[in-house]
Amino acid sequence: MSYRIFLVVIISVLIASCKQKDKRVVEKKLHENWQFKAVKDTVWKKATVPGDVFVDLRDQNEIPDPFKQSHELDVQWVSDEFWEYKTKFTLSEEELNQENIQLNFSKIDTYADIFINDTFVLHTNNGFRNWKVNIKPFVRLENEIRIVFQPTKVHEEREMKMLSYELPEGERIFTRKAQFQYGWDWGPILNSFSIGDVSINLWNDLYLDDVYIKQEKVEDSLASFSARVKFDSKLIEELIFDIYVNDTLSTSRIYEKAQGEQNLKVDFGIKNPKLWWTHDLGEPYLYDIRIELRDKRNLYASKAIKKGVRTIELVTEKDDKGETFYFKLNGRPVFMKGANYIPQHSFQSQVNSEHYNNLLTDVVEANMNMLRVWGGGIYEEDIFYDICDKKGILIWQDFMFACAMYPGDQEFLNNVAVEAEEQVIRLRNHASIALWCGNNESAEGWDRWGWQMNRSEEEKQEIWSHYESLFQKLLPEIVANYTDTDYWESSPRYGRGNPQYQFEGDAHDWWVWHDARPFEHFESAVPRFMSEFGFQAYPSFEAIRYFTESDSVTIDHSSFKTHQKHVRGFSLINEYMERDYMVPETSEAYVYVSQLVQARGIAMGIEAHRRAMPYCMGSLYWQLNDCWPVISWSSIDGLGNWKALHYKAKESFQPQLISNRIVNDSIQTYLIADGDQVQFDNVKLKVLNFKGELIKQMELKDHVLSNESKHISTVAIQELTDDPAKTFLLVASDQTSRAFYFVKPKELDLTNEIPQILINQIKSGYEITISSDTLLKDVFLHTNIKGHFTQNYFDVFPNQRIKLRFITKEVLNYEGLKIKSLNSINDHYLTK
Repeated sequence: MSYRIFLVVIISVLIASCKQKDKRVVEKKLHENWQFKAVKDTVWKKATVPGDVFVDLRDQNEIPDPFKQSHELDVQWVSDEFWEYKTKFTLSEEELNQENIQLNFSKIDTYADIFINDTFVLHTNNGFRNWKVNIKPFVRLENEIRIVFQPTKVHEEREMKMLSYELPEGERIFTRKAQFQYGWDWGPILNSFSIGDVSINLWNDLYLDDVYIKQEKVEDSLASFSARVKFDSKLIEELIFDIYVNDTLSTSRIYEKAQGEQNLKVDFGIKNPKLWWTHDLGEPYLYDIRIELRDKRNLYASKAIKKGVRTIELVTEKDDKGETFYFKLNGRPVFMKGANYIPQHSFQSQVNSEHYNNLLTDVVEANMNMLRVWGGGIYEEDIFYDICDKKGILIWQDFMFACAMYPGDQEFLNNVAVEAEEQVIRLRNHASIALWCGNNESAEGWDRWGWQMNRSEEEKQEIWSHYESLFQKLLPEIVANYTDTDYWESSPRYGRGNPQYQFEGDAHDWWVWHDARPFEHFESAVPRFMSEFGFQAYPSFEAIRYFTESDSVTIDHSSFKTHQKHVRGFSLINEYMERDYMVPETSEAYVYVSQLVQARGIAMGIEAHRRAMPYCMGSLYWQLNDCWPVISWSSIDGLGNWKALHYKAKESFQPQLISNRIVNDSIQTYLIADGDQVQFDNVKLKVLNFKGELIKQMELKDHVLSNESKHISTVAIQELTDDPAKTFLLVASDQTSRAFYFVKPKELDLTNEIPQILINQIKSGYEITISSDTLLKDVFLHTNIKGHFTQNYFDVFPNQRIKLRFITKEVLNYEGLKIKSLNSINDHYLTK
């Protein structure tokens, strides 16, 4: 009996000795028990880290909510104060004895001094960089970390005095932080102090710095890669390098000497690879790749990466019209459909994983395949790019420079170089990254915004040489050195004042809005790739009630003065509304119609761009989202609610589209397709009056190829009917139906009709069925309970039944559902 026990013990010891020990870097988060105060004060208050000083002050009732009323104006003093944060942390004897103890900040925004146990260890001066510092000499069992922030103006004023001239756009250009915090024509002035993720890394033997899975070549039978691993090792024994693909060991290499700073390269392949596609063209398939560094007894480091196998390139080639601008994904030209993305909140700490997932799900729902991350915001968090990889969304990534000329001194360039290297290295494994762009509108601003006025030739040459150093030399070299992604110097290539903007590069067309040209301009001036165009609208009723703190929607509330950031915003919305719609007298109706104006104009632009394929190969409107509840160009407001534009963009971006336009009193019909060859079976064009009576019908059969727009029919309007144009519509149908009207909405001869509504409860909320005996134009459903309508701002054809869902966890009854339409812009209150 004792002999058997002895054998069991021996076997157990042998098994335990064979088991690999985990000697990877240990990470300790420092997120607990933070306090903060103004440096001049004596009382410490509770703080949240990761966090933001405005949020901490709000949570401590020291300031009002800057998003509400006009409180933005009341909190400007915060940005001019010196602030400090502190917390305590402990280390065990074992942790204290580790050879390496490193303090890490994912972000410090922006100018701060860091102290460990009252010893200065680090100064930060860039809100876009990660910060690491060795604190081994300064730590003990019980420790305190303290962060002292300085206002940006202290440093900016010093830098301004060092120049003999003033650079365009003032103070913000000297500070490497989110430029929109200084205020934009859609965002508040909330120049904040913030702390990202704070942690301590502890290790003895090996620190893994970076893993780059570089795609070398892709063929149908094999995708070839090299794993490029950077690490620092104190090991004197051999090191084993394992690569796993989908949990299967792909490659293993042994290195006899891997001591000191190392950059290892190991080749491996994936047979018969599944390609990564945007969601509209296929599956965004991701391989699970895992790297392990070990010896026979110990695991020292591991890194998991989700990798999409794909090729992406920007094609700019001279042709008979100018120069192309389009993206090829896996060798296939793709029309890019999407929008410009800005930070989701003025205070980044308030954005969580649910916000990212919801917004990017909304992107896919609207048939978008690309977002442009705008250069006045932030390099987004890892989760943003992870979700884009997973959902099949391509990213045009700006470097964080916007609408300004920047310094060119060596200290500034060195700071930017570290920033750019860190960000390119961080993002280069993501399948979603399609392009790096140097800046937003800086070149256009220099050319045509008056920035060169009243300057000497010497001064202009110096400012432009600094631009060249940054955007024509430093940034493209970093992109070329660290990734295979293409680089584009500035968006747009030409401003709208240059005639070439229609024929070369990408375009920002602000003739509509800023220059008040009619929406029809979008149909006559189509560029090669539209990377910005837009129009404002009011946000949802919920957002208005939120920032006015009122139970009703009142657009003459005093807080609108701070929630409309464009100096001509109110007047331009009204001017365009008067052109196309009857201007309502009530606040709710005015908000509703403002969203219809925005949606009509941007949808007109989207479809003009798509009809022009392959001459035009992209349509990215300004803008997808907001950083707070505000009147703006967004299609999704600051509380996450879809405006009319997002519903209309979903329709105009659908993969197969029948699109119409009026030219010289004739109606032209186009078939448009993004996917593989599509047969439009039995396309019917029906002319109906508003009671649903058929006036004329035509049947068309044709097909289009991928990324093709085909003009299939031209019919003179006078041939369709003798009735006045304001009394009939064209319904184009294949698998779905689309309406087209021959006059502006304000000229339609609509009757006041009460729709028939049926509400049924389902698992996700409610199914709503709507029907009418006559045409209902732009039906808008709304309710005071929180939820999302899967369809809204839609037309109901005579004798048609529309079914949609209202996604909610709350209770909806007939009395709580309200409906507007252009037939009756006053609410219909429903009864069962």
